[in-house]
This record gives sequence, C-alpha cells and structure tokens, in this order.
Amino acid sequence: MEKKIREASHAGSWYTDNPEKLEEELDGWLSGSGITKSRDVRGVIAPHAGYSYSGRAAAFAFGNIDPSSISRVFLLGPSHHYYTPKCALSKATTYKTPIGDLTIDNEVNEELKATGKFEMMDLRVDEAEHSMEMHLPYLAKVFRGYSVKIVPILVGSLNAEKEAMYGQLLAKYVDDPTNFFSVSSDFCHWGSRFNYMHHDKKHGPIYKSIESLDKMGMDIIETGDPDSFKRYLSEFNNTICGRHPISVFLHMVKSSTVKIKIKFLRYEQSSQCKTTRDSSVSYASAAAKTIDS
Repeated sequence: MEKKIREASHAGSWYTDNPEKLEEELDGWLSGSGITKSRDVRGVIAPHAGYSYSGRAAAFAFGNIDPSSISRVFLLGPSHHYYTPKCALSKATTYKTPIGDLTIDNEVNEELKATGKFEMMDLRVDEAEHSMEMHLPYLAKVFRGYSVKIVPILVGSLNAEKEAMYGQLLAKYVDDPTNFFSVSSDFCHWGSRFNYMHHDKKHGPIYKSIESLDKMGMDIIETGDPDSFKRYLSEFNNTICGRHPISVFLHMVKSSTVKIKIKFLRYEQSSQCKTTRDSSVSYASAAAKTIDS
C-alpha cells in the first residue's frame, strides 16, 4: 500500500512547529492540570482552537489517558470547511506532527469503508480541517513509546437518524477496552461574527450567561442522553461546533455494552464578553470513564 502523508498543515500557525517548544508547552499544560492517568478513562471531549487559546484546557482531557492499555484511538472531529451529510474516513496512511507521526489503522478503516456508510475524504479536505489535527500533538505526546494507531473520522452535518446510525455502528468498538475515543469540539461561539448573541440577562453579564448556557449543555452531555442533547441544541441553538461528533459519541456509549460516564473537568472562555461588540469561544474538556454497573 502506498504511503500517503497528511502534513501537519496547521503547525506554525495554530500551534508552534518547533518540536522543543511544543514539547515544553504540552509538558507544562499536562503537569499544570494536575490530572492523573486512569485506565478507566475510555474517551475524552477536548477543544480544537489554537493552542494559545485552548491548549491549557485540552490538557484536562488528554492528561487522563493511560497509554499502556490502549492500542487504537478513534478521532471524531466536525467538518468546518467541507459539507457532507455523512461521515468520512481519511485516505492518508500517516498523520504527521512536529513531535512524532501517527499511523492510521488501515484494517479498521477498510472495515468501516466496507459498511458503505462512509465516504473517503480527499487529502486536501483532510489537511484543511483543524478539528482533529489539534488533538494530534497531545496524542503523539501521550502515546510516545507505545504502539498505537488512529482512526480519524470526519463527522459531517448529520441529521438525528444518521447520528444514531453511526453511533450504533461504532458502538462495538467501545466494547473493546483497547480502543479510545478522542472527540473534538469547542463550545459556545458568541458574538456578531458568529451570528450568535443569546443573552439571558437573569445571569448578569454576557459572559455569565454564556457560561450558564454552556454548563447546561455540559450537564446534559454528562447524562449520556443524545435525545436530551438534541432538544437542548434545538431550543438554544448553542454554537457548539462539535455537536455532531458529541451526539455520535453519546449514541455509541448508549449502544455499547460497557457502562460509561462522561464528566467535565475544565471550562474556560477565550475572553469575557461584556458588550455586544465582544466575542468569545468557550472550551470544555471531559473524560469518559467506565463505571462498574
């Protein structure tokens, strides 16, 4: 099989392309989070903004990973530039990062492709998308010295039926304890440039209203109920860019034989909105842990 490399196309802009500096930043954020590795953690929800904005928050997700028992990571990221009503798989064989490369699990890719439910994304589309790439340096760091493969899945604009269908299709991978899931999403994008200016004045300043709205969504995600999450989104239209990956993950967990509980560990905003001229993006990190029934 010929090698197809997906370059680290956002290195040098969204995060540093200097390996020593990147190592130093990731080390700092991971140790600063105070999070300890746990074998019970089977997945994370983590942000995907430039590292100067969300790198620190993301450590509260990736710091949970115990690499010793994991051999495969499924990456679920939203599509920001390319429209598809389906999920798409990568044509690449390797994803590069400044601190080490990650190999695509071709076997699982072929298995998913054989279902006929996935499209294959062009390398150009793959490299233009940042949602999964922003998770890669953390994964390369955490899994250094361990043999791990990745299965990147670009999650398109799915309707509720498709979210459930993909969730059921992928649930069997949750049943396998050597699989891990990295779900990529930022939370509220607030301001006129995002066409979203919801402000519930009973919470006080705008940034407090945003926090309350995000935390309501986070609480609903923690219940593990995809239908409640869907209702929340249709009621408040919160601009959570990874709504589809999160929904698919909720369906996966619901359809799996393993009992998993999602818990949010960190919440931040890029800035505090006080007037309608302001804008901000929220970042939330969660860990999905197995619980004894």
